[in-house]
Amino acid sequence: MDKNSIDYSLYLVTDRELMTAKTLEEAVIQAILGGCGVVQLREKNCSAREFFQLAIKVKDVCRKFDVPLIINDRADIALAADCDGVHVGQSDLPADYVRKVIGENKILGVSVSSVDKAVEAKKNGADYIGVGALFPTSTKNNTNSVSPKQIAEIKKAVDIPVVAIGGIKKNNISALRGTKIDGVAVVSAVIAQNDIKKAAEELKTAWRDIND
Repeated sequence: MDKNSIDYSLYLVTDRELMTAKTLEEAVIQAILGGCGVVQLREKNCSAREFFQLAIKVKDVCRKFDVPLIINDRADIALAADCDGVHVGQSDLPADYVRKVIGENKILGVSVSSVDKAVEAKKNGADYIGVGALFPTSTKNNTNSVSPKQIAEIKKAVDIPVVAIGGIKKNNISALRGTKIDGVAVVSAVIAQNDIKKAAEELKTAWRDIND
């Protein structure tokens, strides 16, 4: 997969506890059909074996649509299942170490909440940066709050894609107008909706509207 041609504009982060679909594979298919260009598999409450088996299933779906599958936190799972990359936070393994483990060809994403951490992530091998939390969110605890102004400053400070995350919905995405970031990462705004495909389509439209 060409790391330079990825569409980060609508980035899905999975959560099986919130999803409305019967299976995670179906949820991911509907999200991709609605316009999601990246999928991150985030599993906090399952065994390594179950995580691996899920990764294989979701990878098969993503490959059919030529959409990258990123594994949250677990470089070992990403490598074992031959997924496209790994995303790590500030409390996970250091980005430079993860880069050595996964090699140069896989995608590395890093969560940050400041310009300094963004610059450090880029230096340590990040291909893209996740910035948040923009708004309060129930899907993740202990997050730092980041303003649209700070997101814009982070975007100016690094020359790799920047994706905002944290409570983003179609009715508040307009707060990002003018930041010039590359996309938004969403969880409940897509995967918890009754019509996942439609929810993704509406967010994709809202994203285009703020970037006109």
